[in-house]
Amino acid sequence: MLRHFPYILIYCLIQVSGFSLYAQSQLPDVYGYRHLQTTFRGDTVDILIKSKKGEEQVRKPLFLFCQGSLPQPLLVRYEQNGQTAVIPAFVFNPDSLAQYYHLAIIGKAYVPLVADERNLGPDMAYKDSTGLFPRKYLERYYLDYYVDRNLAVIKFLQKQPWIARSPLVVAGHSEGSTVSAKMAMRSKSITHLIYSGGNPQGRMLTLIERERAHEKDSTSGTGALFSRWEKITANPQNMDFSAGDTYKVTHDFSDPPAAYLSRLKIPVLITFGTRDAGVPYLDMFRIDMVRRHKQNFNYREYIGTEHNYFPLKPNGEPDYDVFNWDKVAEDWRQWLLTQRPLPTLNLPPSRPSNK
Repeated sequence: MLRHFPYILIYCLIQVSGFSLYAQSQLPDVYGYRHLQTTFRGDTVDILIKSKKGEEQVRKPLFLFCQGSLPQPLLVRYEQNGQTAVIPAFVFNPDSLAQYYHLAIIGKAYVPLVADERNLGPDMAYKDSTGLFPRKYLERYYLDYYVDRNLAVIKFLQKQPWIARSPLVVAGHSEGSTVSAKMAMRSKSITHLIYSGGNPQGRMLTLIERERAHEKDSTSGTGALFSRWEKITANPQNMDFSAGDTYKVTHDFSDPPAAYLSRLKIPVLITFGTRDAGVPYLDMFRIDMVRRHKQNFNYREYIGTEHNYFPLKPNGEPDYDVFNWDKVAEDWRQWLLTQRPLPTLNLPPSRPSNK
């Protein structure tokens, strides 16, 4: 696992009624994942499922993971010692969670499911023949598209005979934390939420906080950020992506997720590295939930780690030799096993002994 750290880090940093959604096919397995494909509003949706080997058809609950930003393929091939290796779809080892759940992850719209690392950018993002992010991807890059699509995919998956309807766990990291929080507010079917590496006050404050951390004695980039925010709020539905992220996506993801989170009554686990830019706002949210006597929130902090749970060296650089994601996922599993409803495994009856 150690040899994959640089690739995993890159992957971390960058990663209903009236809707048309129907199964097209369950395709051949891809690098140990089941590949399901469906459509949503006319768009092809790729879904990868990770199950415990030998228990693919055992009825288990669903654990949906919402990844972070950038148009990254779910699986990336690269060369290692003359052989082809693959960066896994989940940044954490899903095996312990697969004992109790079928894990799902959804690909980005109009981004290949699998791609070669040499054909991607340094951040593992996919660009089309024009050298830009795919236009159709950018046209769908806004909060409610992800929320609506993911909720529709959940309904599709719950029609599969090997998916139990409850419990239903949704986890999201970074940008995915906002997606998962709004999903939990919208859907009564979701029974547990894991909110990882998010900022309850939204994206723009994270950007400002990161800029503050790099201020010099007499220079700061926060002025430009505030100027951009004024333009965004004056035209929040603008979908012009010629200069990067659209006003709409920044506005949508800057709408404080605290508004979604605070309304939830289901069990919520909030995990974060204490050196992440959003920590002051997580602390503020926690203070507020205590003030309101909200007891459905649990918190797990990873002291001295950054956004993707890497510890920091004395010089402030992440120590990529210390990979904490598997520990984080195990903490998720342990927490889920203390929260009702608990997953029930519908294992086939054991065969009688011939003895």
